[in-house]
Amino acid sequence: MSPQLASLIENVLATKSRFSSAPQQLARFMRGTEGLDNFDNKQRQLMAVITLTDVSEIKLILDLANQCAKDEKLAFSLYPISTGNNWGYGTSQPTGLANNIILLDLGRLTKITHFDSELGLVTIEPGVTQQQLSDFLHQHNHDYMVPVTGAGPSCSLLANALERGYGITPYTDHFSAVTSIQGYWANGRPYQSAVYELDASEEKLVDKTFKWGLGPYLEGLFTQSNLGIVSQMTLRLAKIKPDFTSFFIQMADDSLLEAAVPLIREVLQDYEGIVGSINLMDQRRLLSMFAKNPNGNDAHQVMLSNDINKLASELRAPSWTIVGSIYGSSRVVKVVKKEIDDIFKQLPCKRIYSNSLSIILANKTIDILPAWLINKVPMLTTIAEQLDSFNKGKDIMLGKPNKVALKLAYWRHKDADGFDKDKLSPGQDGCGLLWYAPLIPMKANKMREFVEFIRAICPKFNIEPFITFTNLKHDCVDSTIPIVFDLSNPKAVNDAHNCLKMLVEQGLKKGFVPYRLNIDQQQWLLNKDSDFWQTVNQLKSSLDPNNILSQGRYNPN
Repeated sequence: MSPQLASLIENVLATKSRFSSAPQQLARFMRGTEGLDNFDNKQRQLMAVITLTDVSEIKLILDLANQCAKDEKLAFSLYPISTGNNWGYGTSQPTGLANNIILLDLGRLTKITHFDSELGLVTIEPGVTQQQLSDFLHQHNHDYMVPVTGAGPSCSLLANALERGYGITPYTDHFSAVTSIQGYWANGRPYQSAVYELDASEEKLVDKTFKWGLGPYLEGLFTQSNLGIVSQMTLRLAKIKPDFTSFFIQMADDSLLEAAVPLIREVLQDYEGIVGSINLMDQRRLLSMFAKNPNGNDAHQVMLSNDINKLASELRAPSWTIVGSIYGSSRVVKVVKKEIDDIFKQLPCKRIYSNSLSIILANKTIDILPAWLINKVPMLTTIAEQLDSFNKGKDIMLGKPNKVALKLAYWRHKDADGFDKDKLSPGQDGCGLLWYAPLIPMKANKMREFVEFIRAICPKFNIEPFITFTNLKHDCVDSTIPIVFDLSNPKAVNDAHNCLKMLVEQGLKKGFVPYRLNIDQQQWLLNKDSDFWQTVNQLKSSLDPNNILSQGRYNPN
């Protein structure tokens, strides 16, 4: 990197902001779960990293990048990240393959700039994490939920919304809960809505209350794109309801999937706004939460049927588990719980509720038993671990972030048992993880076709076929298939990438289309000559004429 460019960058930064091209600093941002450095044509590199401490610096850096773009010796591109915990999709690595990329780290922009306790609107900067918002709400006794995800407490709320992520709290679709965005297009022009610009009041509150603004809706252009940088975002938070219960419908027979799907759809349609999103997990996925890998964590092979049956018997893991939540007043929760119970009585299944007497008594019993006894008696150890996962899963439904879902990423990590479960960080810990996340119509025959498809393809590459369905609405589900592998094993890495590629290519022929892509897929899957991506490229040419921002991110041109 030229000393002249380094000097230009340092001159526009605030005193507390940092700029570094030191290899040890750059290496920290190149630790991904995806194994891209195992392939010569997929290796990324960084020229430097800039860590900002004030949102006003975003425009200064964009302006500098545009000014330098015409000089080959000074030209550089920017790749902004929030917390860089986009595990399985790229982590903190850049999408592009150029050698002049500077990572723009926005993780220290952690201000909660506005909160309206009456309306439940919160305005945050890019680095605000699930845990930071949770702490803020708790410290000030605000009875609102954090829009959590399974990625855990250290992940950025803003980045998840811009990736169109979702959760299982009442506001399932996180970008749908975004009411206002401010930021900068890549050419340096500030963005704020037309409503904000017209509002002559001092507080300018109305912009934060109305998602769609006035005129063409431009804020969607900041999502899954490389057209601009968001400096602040307003979210509409779901209020904590007076009462709550989660439900777990367990079906022992795998063939009951087709019968369960229309019942799930009925619940979502009839109790919209009362029942949150519903998850449907298969037996293997459930075992990954509670059991240890019977093959050993460093074995590159799938579980045998005998092992699955043995673990399922020991842990009483059903073939399918339906997980959902009911929010409302005590009377509403009581009535809806009974009606959901009646709906699923049509199936041979076991129905468990988090507010049932058996769960309450089990928790109280484990709480009063001494730790040495629980650790000494295997059955008590298993019960305690299951209750812990159960309770943490319930907390997520209540908008309380935790790391319970991160255990999955360590299924094939040879040192899995050596990590503190409260300090898990898949990228830093060397986990191997990719995601296949296709959309599927909420029809029983298509969901069965998908299940058989996953169970046929994944084992060919020694990848465990863990299956989860999450309802985005009553008519659409997203399935998150984790491709978990040993990152230290070159064959496992190669198999994982080949597995994902086959799933995507064969899945498209069946109508299973991903809603989200990792940084490698964005390079080879998208057709730059299609009408859609040609239109995107026209927008790119206008808003980023010098191509200085996130080259290749959701833009095959």
